[in-house]
Amino acid sequence: MENKYQYYKRDISWLSFNYRVLLEAEDESLPLYERIKFIAIYSSNLEEFYRVRVADHRAAASGVLRNDEYSIQSSKQLVDEINLEVNKELDTRKWIYEQKILPALKENHIIFYQTPEVKTEHLKFVRDFFREEVFPYLQPVPVCDAVKTFLRENRLYLAVRLIRNGSFHYFVIKQPYQKNPRFIELPRIGDDYYLMYLDDVIKANLNLIFPGYEVDSVYSIKITRDAELMIKDTDSRDAFVADLKSKVKKRKIGDVCRFVYDRSMPNDFLDFLMEAFHLDPSELVLGEVHLNMEDLIKLPNPNKDLPNIITPEPMVLSCLKANQSIFDYVKEHNLLIYFPYFSFDHFIHFLQEAAEDPYTEEIMVTQYRVAENSIVIDRLIRAARNGKKVTVFVELKARFDEENNLNTSETMEAEGIHIVYSMARQKVHAKVALIRRREKDVLGHTLCNYAYIGTGNFNEITARTYADIGLFTSDTNIVGELYNLFQFLSGKGEPEFQHLLVSQFNLVPSFTSLIQHEIDLADKGREGKIIVKMNALQDPYMIDRLYEASEHGVKIDLIIRGICCLMPEQPYSKNIKVTRIVDSFLEHARVWYFGNDGSPKIFLGSPDWMRRNLYRRIEVVTPVEDETLKEQLSFMLHTQLTDNQKACWIDKEQNNIFKRNFYAVPVRAQYVFYEYLKEQQEKYLNT
Repeated sequence: MENKYQYYKRDISWLSFNYRVLLEAEDESLPLYERIKFIAIYSSNLEEFYRVRVADHRAAASGVLRNDEYSIQSSKQLVDEINLEVNKELDTRKWIYEQKILPALKENHIIFYQTPEVKTEHLKFVRDFFREEVFPYLQPVPVCDAVKTFLRENRLYLAVRLIRNGSFHYFVIKQPYQKNPRFIELPRIGDDYYLMYLDDVIKANLNLIFPGYEVDSVYSIKITRDAELMIKDTDSRDAFVADLKSKVKKRKIGDVCRFVYDRSMPNDFLDFLMEAFHLDPSELVLGEVHLNMEDLIKLPNPNKDLPNIITPEPMVLSCLKANQSIFDYVKEHNLLIYFPYFSFDHFIHFLQEAAEDPYTEEIMVTQYRVAENSIVIDRLIRAARNGKKVTVFVELKARFDEENNLNTSETMEAEGIHIVYSMARQKVHAKVALIRRREKDVLGHTLCNYAYIGTGNFNEITARTYADIGLFTSDTNIVGELYNLFQFLSGKGEPEFQHLLVSQFNLVPSFTSLIQHEIDLADKGREGKIIVKMNALQDPYMIDRLYEASEHGVKIDLIIRGICCLMPEQPYSKNIKVTRIVDSFLEHARVWYFGNDGSPKIFLGSPDWMRRNLYRRIEVVTPVEDETLKEQLSFMLHTQLTDNQKACWIDKEQNNIFKRNFYAVPVRAQYVFYEYLKEQQEKYLNT
């Protein structure tokens, strides 16, 4: 029977999200350098998208890789559709950059040169800087039949066409960003500061690189290569790690999936490069004079009078007094912590106290993306040195962090920490930690467990910018089931879950049952209500359950930051609204709210509703039972739904329709929620 429901294509939906990121660069109410940051984020996101998703589709289109979603022909069509949409978005990026950002910099006395031509006062500086700081690191390589030229992945090159004796000669020059910054600060003139691309410094001095040649033209180019790692399924840890190490090394020489070039390059020049580098027309993506716009995240701000990005300072929880044991508090109260509104130091404190505490016997933690020089890892090592039993469940296939995770794991193992690697068929994405302590009671001693269940990685760097939530609890039902899960991940036993929702066990059936309960309420004439906040919604089964609920009259609000394959504004989705929020912090939390006839059930945890999360990974979701904490989460969700500054509706065409209402009181959810939490802290101090 043909399915009456329809879904957006995952990758086209993702492009809609990334375009929404780009639109932040147009918002003149933001500090200028925050707008520039969003151009950089948009560009960085696009790089990864091509390295992974588009690379997969290109491999499927060529028959090299099997794709369960698309046939060979539909994969080809999807790549064409993606490139068409990306080229439209890049036109917008070019317009924002040239017509909005550069004039705004100039208004603030920052002149950002966009060509090799500079003022007379800067000619000597540019020439001297090139000779002393740049020229020694340049290695021009001829592009011809006699020389096999390999372009490194995601590195910027200048393609140069020269003339000598009436003939064209072609060279490529890799730009030496490891030796020089991308942006060069030039001497100040009067009230004006000056910046210049390193690319243009090189272009201005090509005659020194190629004496005896006439420079015909020069353009920026770069290659994006397939970054997906096809790891063989195996139950052998050593074989899995060896295969992963081998594939990580080969990532830099993967197949070409995109060739980006300055769109002003003439066709005959482009044709020559396509033949020389064996490029297919479908791999071509238009670029600007300056590529790698993600580097703008490092654009210097020489004007100290121009404000930099300003975000709220992380707070310290009032309920955790100085030198107070976090275990003493969590033994009596469940505790929610919201990042980055609260300091990540609270989680570090949790680990540090466990490491130094004589009563702690065991620490178990999952690790997905590890920060470099991680304080979290340092505390775990300290615990192991203090004689605690420490087990860390490491996800090796955290894309682009594989090598860092491997190195960190080997360091921990050398310090006596027991490392359990996620195998290819069992990826662990859960964000959980468990500490087991031998405590004194009236009968002598008893073993007490303390758990942390979160929505974001244990990473002190991302915790400054990712909006995540974590629950500290000693609830015996929760901690007992979490311990059983850790035992299962260690290869011991087959757990059952009555309270935690765990993918590959009870997570999908539990969510299905919760949705069905709201349908039953609506069928009885009561209010059926669902609010879902996630990063992505893609799984057709769960989307169908939401469609069914909508058809039965359940009111559904989705707060989906990224991919949303559910199609709003259809007869079967008329009771579903989709909101997207992009603001100073990356909305990363996953929260589920079921109205339950006025007595809400609320959950938080690690999974999005993607196929990979629901069926191929270990994910953990916990109920939130404490009424005060449920009120906090309800306030957060409803504030986000009333945001009229940074929130958009997603319409049936996947457009981002801003909710801005110039007649209503401005509501910017992230900042309203920060003030709400701040007021709660002050109330606690005054009670």
